[in-house]
Amino acid sequence: MENKANGTRSSHHFPGTSNTAKDRIQRVDPYGFERPEDFDYESYEELMSEYLAVLTRRSIKWSKLLQGHNKVERSLKVKRYVRKGIPNEHRALIWMLASGAQERMERNPGYYHKLLEAEHDDKLVDTIRTDLHRTFPDNVQFRKTSDPCLQKTLFNVLVAYGHHNKAVGYCQGMNFISGYLLIITKDEEKSFWLLDALLGRILPDYYATAMLGLKTDQEVLGELVRVKVPAVWQVMHEQGVMWTLVVSRWFICLFIDVLPVETVLRIWDCLFYEGSKIIFRVALTLIKHNQARILQARSFPDVCDRFKDLTKGGFVENCHAFMQRIFTEPGSLSMATINRMRERCRAQIVAQES
Repeated sequence: MENKANGTRSSHHFPGTSNTAKDRIQRVDPYGFERPEDFDYESYEELMSEYLAVLTRRSIKWSKLLQGHNKVERSLKVKRYVRKGIPNEHRALIWMLASGAQERMERNPGYYHKLLEAEHDDKLVDTIRTDLHRTFPDNVQFRKTSDPCLQKTLFNVLVAYGHHNKAVGYCQGMNFISGYLLIITKDEEKSFWLLDALLGRILPDYYATAMLGLKTDQEVLGELVRVKVPAVWQVMHEQGVMWTLVVSRWFICLFIDVLPVETVLRIWDCLFYEGSKIIFRVALTLIKHNQARILQARSFPDVCDRFKDLTKGGFVENCHAFMQRIFTEPGSLSMATINRMRERCRAQIVAQES
């Protein structure tokens, strides 16, 4: 997993006389991810010197808003706060409240543990076990030598969800999403209910056998690009590049292993509060901002390569500036518009596949 420059919250200073950024910053970020060999420590330190001030301001504002309570009412003020970033110490709570996961968990006491205690489907268990060691091999918390080892809790969450939602069972991609939830909540029951909120309500039919929701949303993105960035749509059309080839991972993994860790978490803050339209805002911003680069593509593989490059560099590493852009660059984008497009695209896919 490649996390170039922003997957951390603080610079750590080591004793000693060395004054290079590489010596001052830890090799493992606060989420447990090892920094890659080509990690740019100098630009990261420069970026974080500004972002830490932002985090401190946000933390003070959120503490005043919550006033020690584990409850927050939905409002324009809270929405604005979420868009500017939820401090890590409040992130799990706000995700749980905003997504409805907290309410579901409280209405179903003991349900998660009953799922774990029930007899398990052997095929489901084997499939999940196969994927465990592939989940974040560059994260120290997921190694068998780690204590506690998040592989065990990840296994529990995925097995429980597979029995809870038999129509979905287990699908690749769910391991990465559940892994991120565990890193943030440090609680497997909360991670289970957040996974339920994502897969059951925020992203319906993304992971069901036919993946109809996923296919639909990829086509919806294509329609949005046709309207908002027509020149890019034309290139895609002329080169015969299907949207699923270049954006499926964005949707399936909700930008995990695509964008830097801190940027992904900021996107998820808004995803849990505002719903799936955030995915389209992020995708459109990446495409629109890099329009000139995409338009230089002269072949099918060239288009695919340029889409890989969209998710690298300073534009996505500066998560605070990037999140401001996703609410301005794509222009207006209502849930009503997306739902109308979904109905049309879904009908076309069903007709083609029948």
